[in-house]
This record gives sequence, C-alpha cells and structure tokens, in this order.
Amino acid sequence: MVLAAEWGTGQVFWSMLWFFLWIIWFWLLIMVFTDIFRSRDLSGGGKALWSIFVIVLPYLGVFIYLVARGHRMGENAQEAAQQQDAAFRQYVQEAAKTPSPADELAKLAKLREDGTINDSEYAQLKERALAST
Repeated sequence: MVLAAEWGTGQVFWSMLWFFLWIIWFWLLIMVFTDIFRSRDLSGGGKALWSIFVIVLPYLGVFIYLVARGHRMGENAQEAAQQQDAAFRQYVQEAAKTPSPADELAKLAKLREDGTINDSEYAQLKERALAST
C-alpha cells in the first residue's frame, strides 16, 4: 500500500514516457550506426569519423547525422530491402523448380551407364519419373 501511495498516475505516466524515449533513443542510435556501416558512398575514414562523432557526442552526433545524411538512410534501407526481395525471389524460383521427366530420364540413363544403378533399379526409377508427370 505504501508503494501505491507514492506512485500516482502522473508518476507512472512520466516513468513510462521516459522509458519509451530511452528505447527510441537506443533504436535511433542503432539505426544510425547501421546506416554508417551500410553506406557504400562513405569511405572508411568517413565511417570512422562519423562513428567517433556519434560516440563522443551522441546526441549532437546523431542529430547532425540525421540532418546531413537522413535522405541517404531511406535510400540505403530501400536498396537493402530490394536486394533481400530479389534474393528471396531467386531462392523461391530455384526451390520451386521441378526437373522435367526428360531431365530425370537423362540422369537415370547416365547412372545406369556409370554402373551406379542396375537395370531393374533403372526401370523402377523410370516408372516413378514418368508417373510424376
């Protein structure tokens, strides 16, 4: 009861507000560092200088970075999303690609010629390949 009396509605509100502002600040700091190291147009020295500036003067460094390079943050994020989308689409196309029965029969014939499978195994696998069409 004593704790409930000390914490009024206003105190809970202000505590939650500061907590969420603190989380937003760290999220913003992480996003700035991510963009610094993701940027292809910054040289190694530029990345080092921006990193030092943001570490030494965090509030000023982050806000100046957002003003100076904020437009590039969105472009970098969009480029990364497009690359991820293209990689995902390529993966799905490769995974969904099913070999044609002619390809399967060619592989089976090669395996039989190499002696990896015998004639009876070849016949069984050939029936299975033709049945899957």
